[in-house]
Amino acid sequence: MKYDYLIVGSGLFGSIFAYEMSKIGKKCLIIEKRDHIGGNVFTKSIENINVHKYGAHIFHTNDKEVWEYISQFAEFNRYTNSPVAIYKDELFNLPFNMNTFYQMWGVKSPAEAKKIIAKQKKESNIDNPSNLEEKAISLVGKDIYEKLIKGYTEKQWGKKCCELPSFIIERLPVRFIFDNNYFNDLYQGIPLGGYTKIIQKLLNNVEVKLNCDFFDEREKWEKIADKIVFTGMIDQYYDYCFGELEYRSLNFKHYIKDTDNYQGNAVINFTESSIPFTRIIEHKHFEKTESEKTIITEEYPSPWEKGMEAYYPINDEKNSNIFKKYDDLSNKESNVIFGGRLAKYKYYDMWEVIKEALATVKKELND
Repeated sequence: MKYDYLIVGSGLFGSIFAYEMSKIGKKCLIIEKRDHIGGNVFTKSIENINVHKYGAHIFHTNDKEVWEYISQFAEFNRYTNSPVAIYKDELFNLPFNMNTFYQMWGVKSPAEAKKIIAKQKKESNIDNPSNLEEKAISLVGKDIYEKLIKGYTEKQWGKKCCELPSFIIERLPVRFIFDNNYFNDLYQGIPLGGYTKIIQKLLNNVEVKLNCDFFDEREKWEKIADKIVFTGMIDQYYDYCFGELEYRSLNFKHYIKDTDNYQGNAVINFTESSIPFTRIIEHKHFEKTESEKTIITEEYPSPWEKGMEAYYPINDEKNSNIFKKYDDLSNKESNVIFGGRLAKYKYYDMWEVIKEALATVKKELND
């Protein structure tokens, strides 16, 4: 074999695995189907602004080991994610906190806010929430659900909230303090210079081939290394033998604007169902970049079909059962390692991908 490892995909998981193995003298080859490295964390400098080409990536973690690891490759600023939501002609702070409750109801104390939420939950006859709609109302009341959750979520997932599992809404913080910091994590920030610089450092001593789709020449790639590290869709790897897993996809529309400040915030959500995109990202605010122009990105959720980029796994009962069959099959492999969001069919934050990659390296070296 020419290589010790063939790594399919140059996102965080594949790049970290390649970096760690190359450090100890293993010969790695990364193949990447896109024309650039970095997977979905790829950033590109346009008008001196680091543009997150595949949506906003804000690093956050409570894991000190992960933070210290990734900080080797970049200096991080202390960016605080404080999104704003627009519903018709109203503005609301996110995540849901006392500022939101004041803007919605004029209340100034946690007790007042909790009283309104309890009343709206009771009026909705919700005892044991069985879906996202019921869970959302039980957490923040019907007013906030109707204005700030319903339209946005149904655009994002392409399903009615009453058809979605309740755990999706549990990712959203609810706080009875005046605090617009979206994440509670101790370590937060954006890498100065963009994420691509991190990937470049990780792959500095690794051979990389771009515009190479593993499935176009599968037999060739399977013979080129002792082991394969696969970070793509696990159902595609097994030729959909148990059926297709479902995903949601995204379309991004990037615009250069002849103004130095378009919307005054990095992330603004548009929660009305009649507006086709879910949010607008203004990239210069991530790093407080000085530029006479600005760049914005509109995000449009869309149904996923074969050949499209898969962004979000749909972890409902049906898909979880299908994935378990693929996962059981993957666990029997002796020469293939599966890792990352698509291979594990799980919505990972970036810190979780890093942690999983480092754990996979450790397991591989100990086996």
